[in-house]
Amino acid sequence: MARWCYRHRLVVLLLWVGALFGLGFAATTAGTDYANVFSLPNTDSKRAYDQMEKAFPDSAGDTDTVVWKVTEGTVRDASVRSRIQPVLDEIAGMKGVGQVAGPYQGERGAAQISRDGTIAYAQITFAEQANAVPKELVQDVVDTAQGAERAGLQVELGGQAIQRVQEPPTGLAEMVGILAAALVLFLAFGSLFAMLLPIGIAVFGVGTGLFSTQLLSHTTDIPDLAPLLATLIGLGVGIDYALFIVTRHRRGLLRGLESEESAVVALNTSGRAVLFAGGTVCIALAGMLVTNLRFLDGVVIGTSLTVVFSVLAATTLLPALLGVLGTRVLSRRQRRKLAERGPEPERASGAAARWSMSVQRRPRTIAVIALAVMAVLALPVLSLHLGATDQGNDDSTTTTRQAYDLLAEGFGPGFNGPLQVVVTGGDTDALAKSIGGTPGVAAVAALPPANGVTVIQVVPTTSPQSVKTDDLIDTLRDRVIPDAGASAHVGGVTAVSKDFATITGDRLPWFVATIIGLGFLLLLIAFRSLVVPLTAALMNLIAAAASFGVLVAVFQWGWGLELLGLGKEGPINAFLPVIMLSLLFGLSMDYQVFLVSRMHEEWVHTKDNARAVRVGLAETGRVINSAALIMVCVFLAFVLSGDAGAAMAGVGLAAAVALDAFILRTALVPAAMHLLGNSNWWLPAWLDKRLPHLAVEPAEEPSEDAAPAGGGASAVHGFVRDAEGEAVDGAVLTLLSKGGRQLDRVTSLADGSYIVSVPAPGTYLLSATARSYGTRAHHVVVTDEPLVHDVELLQGEVDADAVN
Repeated sequence: MARWCYRHRLVVLLLWVGALFGLGFAATTAGTDYANVFSLPNTDSKRAYDQMEKAFPDSAGDTDTVVWKVTEGTVRDASVRSRIQPVLDEIAGMKGVGQVAGPYQGERGAAQISRDGTIAYAQITFAEQANAVPKELVQDVVDTAQGAERAGLQVELGGQAIQRVQEPPTGLAEMVGILAAALVLFLAFGSLFAMLLPIGIAVFGVGTGLFSTQLLSHTTDIPDLAPLLATLIGLGVGIDYALFIVTRHRRGLLRGLESEESAVVALNTSGRAVLFAGGTVCIALAGMLVTNLRFLDGVVIGTSLTVVFSVLAATTLLPALLGVLGTRVLSRRQRRKLAERGPEPERASGAAARWSMSVQRRPRTIAVIALAVMAVLALPVLSLHLGATDQGNDDSTTTTRQAYDLLAEGFGPGFNGPLQVVVTGGDTDALAKSIGGTPGVAAVAALPPANGVTVIQVVPTTSPQSVKTDDLIDTLRDRVIPDAGASAHVGGVTAVSKDFATITGDRLPWFVATIIGLGFLLLLIAFRSLVVPLTAALMNLIAAAASFGVLVAVFQWGWGLELLGLGKEGPINAFLPVIMLSLLFGLSMDYQVFLVSRMHEEWVHTKDNARAVRVGLAETGRVINSAALIMVCVFLAFVLSGDAGAAMAGVGLAAAVALDAFILRTALVPAAMHLLGNSNWWLPAWLDKRLPHLAVEPAEEPSEDAAPAGGGASAVHGFVRDAEGEAVDGAVLTLLSKGGRQLDRVTSLADGSYIVSVPAPGTYLLSATARSYGTRAHHVVVTDEPLVHDVELLQGEVDADAVN
C-alpha cells in the first residue's frame, strides 16, 4: 500500500484534498446540530425531564438573562426604568427573539427584583436553542443591553447563547497548538519540509474527522464538547504518528536508501506501529461505552472518527507527500553530508544515552525520586469532587460571570441553579409548604399546572456546585417527598449534574478495570511476559492519580487559575475522569509499546536484561519525549479555547502526558525493570503455548536494496576478540541490510569464530555485541567471495546498537 501511494502520489493527494473540501462543503451547508444530552436512564432527574417534556412540549428556545444593578436608589426609579424598558422593548422586537419577560410587568415581574431593590433581571427567550441562534443576533442583544449602562448603572448578560459570543475566535487554540508543535518539530528535524509534513497530516486528519462528526450530529446526539475534544486529540495523535514515520524515513535516507524504498520501509515498520497505536486509542475510547452514559456516546464517535482519519492520513497521504518531497525531508546540512561522505550508521548517543546509563547505575535512587514526585502530585486527588462547571466558573472579566455573581448577590447563591420538583400526583400545596420548611431552601414557587403536571421551583440557599445543594436534593428525594405522600421527581440542571456525577462515580471502577484489563492483555500477548503488563497497569494508575491530583489543585483548589485566566475554582467535570482515563490509556500504551518493544527485541537477542533496558531507553527516549512535548503544547493551547470543559481537559491531558512520558516511561519504568532483572520477561510455559502471537513489526526478511539482481549467496566470517586478543564466546553477530532489516544472526563459538550468511553481494551492516562488552558496528562490502572480517569488542564501550 505504501509503495502504491508513493508511486500514485498525485492521485492520493487529489483524493484527500477532494475528501477534505467535499466533506467541508457538505458540513458547512448542513450546519451543526450538537446536543448536550445528559439524560440518564433510571434516574430521578430523567423521570422529571420526561414528565416536563410531556406537560410543556413547546418550551423550546434558549432562555438568557439581562441583569442590572444600581449603586444609588433602586431599579424601580423612573430614571432607571426609562433607560432599561426601551432597551427591553427593542430586544423583544428583534427577529429571532421570542419574548422578553421583564421586572416591570405586573405582579409576576416584581419577583424579578431583589429585596433591597438594587438588582433586577429580565429573561430573553430566543426562538431557537443556543447553538442555533445566530451570533449576530446575540451580539446585537448584548450591545443593545449594555448600551443602557451609565455611571451607577451596571448591565450584564448571562446564558448559553450569550456565552458563545464572548468565546475567543474559533480556531485560536488550534492555531497556537499547531505553531507550538511546529517549533518543536523544526528544532527536532532542522528541516522546514520535515516540520510541515506532520502538521499537514494532522490538519487533514482533524479536518475530515470534524466535518464527518458535524454531519453525524444531524443523525445522533453529539455534545458540543465532542468537536473540541476531537480536535485536541486529533492534533496530538496526528502529529505524533506522522512524526514516528517521518523519523524512520529520514533514518533510512541517511543510511543510503532510495527515497521510495525508505518510505516503504518506514510505512512497513513504523506505519504498522501507527495502525496498532491508533487501534489501541480507539479501543480505549470505546471503553467509555462501558459506562452507558449517553452524553459520552457522541464524544466516542467524534474522537474515534478523528483518530481513524488521522491514522488513514498517516498511512496513505504521508507516503504520497514523501514521494513529492524526496530527500528534501532532510536538512541541507544532512543532504550535503550524505553526498560528501556517504551513508553512516546512526549512533545511540547524546543526552538520551547518558541518561540511560545513569538509570542503569542508580535505578533504586531514581525509582524512589520518581515515585515520591508522583505521590506528592497525587495527594490532592483525595479531595476530588465531581460535578459540573457553569458560568460561575468563567473568568471574572466576562459578562456571563458578572451576571452570575449579580444574580447570586441579589437573589441568593442558589438562584443560578434552581431545582424543579415535578409533581404528577398528591397534594401539591402541602408538598410546596413542606419543601419551603426544609433547611437549605431559600424560596419555593409553584407554577400553574399543565396537563396534570405541576412544577415547583425550589431555590436552594447554596450554590449549584455546593455539596450542601447535593445533600438538599437527597433530602427532598429520600424524606420530604415521601413524607408528603406525593408522586414527584426532582429535576433541573443541578439535579441532572448531581445524578451524572453519581452515576459516573459508581461506574468508574468498572471502566478502570475494563481498560486496565485490556491493556494488560494486549501487552501480555505482544511481549510474552506477565511482569511487563503488570508494571504498565500500575504505571497507568499512578499516572492517572497524579494527573487528577494536578487537576484538583488547579481547578478545584484554584492554584494558578487567575494566572492562567481560567476563571473561578469549582468541581471537576463529571465526564472528565472517563475521557481522560480513556485517552491516557491509549496514549501511554503507545509510549509503552514503543519503549518496551525495543527492550524486548534486545532481550530476545542477548538475554541480557540490563543491556536490553539500557539500549531500549537510549534509542527511544528522545522520540518519546519529542512526541510528548508536542502533545503537551497542543493540549495546553486549548486553555485559549474559551470553553471551560476543553480547558480542563487540555490541562489534565497535558499533565497526564508530561508525567507519563518524562517521569514514568523515561525514569520509573526503566528503573523498575533494572531492579526486577530477568523476571521482567517471565511467562509460564503453559500460558505461552496458549497465547496468540501478535507482532507489531513485520517479519525480518532481506530487502530488495540489499543486493543487485542476479547476485549469488556468500558469507562473512572471522573471529570476535577483546582488546587483549582473547576469544569472546557467545557474542551475538547480526547482519543487516542498508534499510535496517535483519538478514542473519549467529553466536560466536568458544574460540570466538563466527560465520553469517549473505544473500548476495552488496553493502551490509555487521553488528557484534556481548555481555560485559559494548556494541561494535561496521559496514562490510561483500563480493562473490566470502569476506574475512574480525571484530574487536571493548569493555563497557557503547559504539552503536544492532538496529543501527
